[in-house]
Amino acid sequence: MEKTPSSNYNIRFHDCDMFGHLNNARYLDYMISARQDHLKDAYNFDYNSYYKNNLGWVISYHEIQYLKPAFFEENVNIQSSLLNADNDTLYVEVLMMNEAKSHLKAILRSKLTFINLKTGRKEQHPQEFIQWAKSLVIEDSGASAPIQDRIKQILTELKQSTNNITN
Repeated sequence: MEKTPSSNYNIRFHDCDMFGHLNNARYLDYMISARQDHLKDAYNFDYNSYYKNNLGWVISYHEIQYLKPAFFEENVNIQSSLLNADNDTLYVEVLMMNEAKSHLKAILRSKLTFINLKTGRKEQHPQEFIQWAKSLVIEDSGASAPIQDRIKQILTELKQSTNNITN
């Protein structure tokens, strides 16, 4: 099972500032939409089955670092993964890179809390869900490390990958 699904997206004009850079707030939209696409395409996961039962996830925390701009009409690659899953929370990481996956443009870490949509209160994940989610967790992802350490790790991996291609 693919633990780090990825897909390509084209940066649209209406998402950019007057300099042709992707607006900072729009990074979140692209990255969250990509994660939703990845859940559907890679895992056949359907949010609607939860929402119909008044259950869902709210984002309770975001941490994002912008490293390089994404430009109008540029194709970018967005990769997502699950860093950790516990009884009522999911921790997700999303990377935006250039299409060749040689440059990191942004990294997003999010905490999603499972809630009852009617009461607005935290709920426990169903046991079947948590078992499935734990099978998707990326081991040795640096999930507990500060985001700056994770960025260094990713940049080192990208550099090594690029060096292996050119050698």
